[in-house]
Amino acid sequence: MNSELPEHYRQILLGLGENPEREGLLDTPKRAAKAMQYLCHGYAQSVDEIVNGALFASDNDEMVIVKNIELYSLCEHHMLPFIGKAHVAYIPTGKVLGLSKIARIVDMFARRLQIQENLTRQIAEAIAQVTNAAGVAVVIEAQHMCMMMRGVEKQNSVMNTSVMLGAFRESANTRQEFLQLIGRSH
Repeated sequence: MNSELPEHYRQILLGLGENPEREGLLDTPKRAAKAMQYLCHGYAQSVDEIVNGALFASDNDEMVIVKNIELYSLCEHHMLPFIGKAHVAYIPTGKVLGLSKIARIVDMFARRLQIQENLTRQIAEAIAQVTNAAGVAVVIEAQHMCMMMRGVEKQNSVMNTSVMLGAFRESANTRQEFLQLIGRSH
């Protein structure tokens, strides 16, 4: 663990008017630092490490979809959580990616300080690069604590972002098929 992080959290507690020496807060700086490092562990990972050769020859050229991949991230503006799910699809051209690797790629980018729009694009571009797919589609639906707990305090708002690459961008039918399969229509 970065040895300075706990002290920074101690200073935050002081800045909030708290007493870091009171019983309930004695270990909070250390715990908060450990939690933040875990929540941001995506910085210590790379796509190559995650994929680790889990690309398999396949003559399948039909859409591969992984729906409802849970994601937990922190917005880069307030460092508050946003929580949701990603739907990822690609059209293989000779190679398919191990199923768990798609979820791990989502997690790697989510576990960094993010905005949802960039997260969506980073996932799509990584899947495209790794698989050399004919097309990649990523849709993310998430609720943002920075909007729910502060500011406008809108409890039921969900942000949707999508990135369509290759065949998903070029073909309305391919795009429509994907959106129908993930239960969204437009």
